[in-house]
Amino acid sequence: MKNKILFVLCLLTGLMFMNAGLDKFFHYMPMPKDMPEKMVKAGMAFMEIGWLMPLVGATEVLGGLLLMIPKTRALGAIVILPVLIGILLANISMAPSGLPIVLVLIAIIAWVMIDNREKYLPMIR
Repeated sequence: MKNKILFVLCLLTGLMFMNAGLDKFFHYMPMPKDMPEKMVKAGMAFMEIGWLMPLVGATEVLGGLLLMIPKTRALGAIVILPVLIGILLANISMAPSGLPIVLVLIAIIAWVMIDNREKYLPMIR
């Protein structure tokens, strides 16, 4: 049962990250009307740096895809982790209203990483 729950959570999380990553390329999701001004300014600054958003978008798409496949889930969690930390820090400093969603995503990634801890041990030995 645990594996089925983790699979569904990873599938949904992977789809969320793939959607966010694809939006960085195709801009199909509208900007929320109530977004804090600091967050809008930060987004515009990131857009000025031409290579940053495509890099983050590609990382989100790749990490989301890897997260959805059980065999590559451990690698997907590692790929997504830096992006997720950036999202957490942005929400802490500019838009605390988004923290509940970020904390749920962190919990899911933490579960994946704890579940696959034996795969990470060779990296730190």
